[in-house]
Amino acid sequence: MPLDPAPVPPAAPSPPRVRFWPVDDLPALDPDPFLDEVLRDEPVTRIRLPHGDGHAWLITRYEDVRFVTSDPRFSREQVVGRDVTSMRPAPVASQTAGLQYIDPPRHNRLRRVVARAFTGRSMQRLRPLAERRAAELLDGMERAGAPADLMEHLHGPFPIAVIRDFLGVEEKDWHRWAETGEALLSAGAESKERAAQVARDNRARIAELLRRRGAEPREDLAGVLAQAVTAGEITDDEAISLATAVQVSGGHAVRNNSGSMMYALLTHPGHLARLRRERELLPRAVDELLRYVPHRNGVGIPRVAVEDVTVGGQLIRAGEVVYNAYVAANRDPEVFPDPDALDFDRENRAHLAFGHGPHHCLAAVMARMEAEVVIGAVLTRFPGIRLAVPPEEVEFQRQGLIRGPRTLPVTW
Repeated sequence: MPLDPAPVPPAAPSPPRVRFWPVDDLPALDPDPFLDEVLRDEPVTRIRLPHGDGHAWLITRYEDVRFVTSDPRFSREQVVGRDVTSMRPAPVASQTAGLQYIDPPRHNRLRRVVARAFTGRSMQRLRPLAERRAAELLDGMERAGAPADLMEHLHGPFPIAVIRDFLGVEEKDWHRWAETGEALLSAGAESKERAAQVARDNRARIAELLRRRGAEPREDLAGVLAQAVTAGEITDDEAISLATAVQVSGGHAVRNNSGSMMYALLTHPGHLARLRRERELLPRAVDELLRYVPHRNGVGIPRVAVEDVTVGGQLIRAGEVVYNAYVAANRDPEVFPDPDALDFDRENRAHLAFGHGPHHCLAAVMARMEAEVVIGAVLTRFPGIRLAVPPEEVEFQRQGLIRGPRTLPVTW
């Protein structure tokens, strides 16, 4: 009698594939096709980036991103000291101090200090200064005559002037700070040595500013940080890292984001005309522009799972690295129907352009204010503003973490 064949053991599941993501430069405001594909086909997927070692999980769905960014089982602190796969050869921010690479409860302590500078009172103080500065810059553009470069005349100098007033840097010193902010966010073409030197130079400038503000207190961010150091609430290293984060996001990031918003409006003339007619729509329009504009290339600061966690049906093991794609989450069709459309009447305005959870950007209130001031000032001064070249001829940044126009030629 023939014997029954031995049972064949089930095949071990194959490990998830690892996708290499080169994070190429993209035209204008085009969404990243890699993110579009992953969001559609494999919303929790493994990736390898141009620098660093190993691979990481990439989270793209809106609800999954919100889950990971608010769950304490995903730690930024655990990234410190690890050579993880990443966008650039060296971190933009210090991994040993500041808000970016720490977890609660220490994160809560530092965030409370910085929040003292981002009060309603401080924004009320800043807004008329910002409006005056925008008007002065547009005066200069009008005198120069059409055509003119909106990045040169407005989007470049405006956020620098605002963050200068907010941080407390003297105007005569700011050109060096602005150049450093650009260099800190340059992409992988920078060597590790060059990136480290830029970070050291910037650290020295901020340390000197904090020393001066300790001796001469003022109601600016440097004054708030210096006072907190004196009171023993934060260390010198923490104060420097906090100031660096605000410097970079407040100058370089706002410059590019506001420029991209204006490019979006100039290439959607119907939306621009509606804003001219319905000025009360501006705050709502700014939120939709923040969702719509792909404000960065690739991804930002990763997290590490401190225990096994299931995300979107995928088991992420303790010790594995996780990136959140806010730009992809802002185009999730399950949350934002017809996500590639710019829609000022969109009901859901809960975008993730400023992150989510404990690390939600403290400067969001200031960035929104700046966008409203810039767009409102342009609409008031130049109601007939339009691109001076075809949209495809507008030059955008290359090899940077933050996307935005290099030039924005306009006429009126």
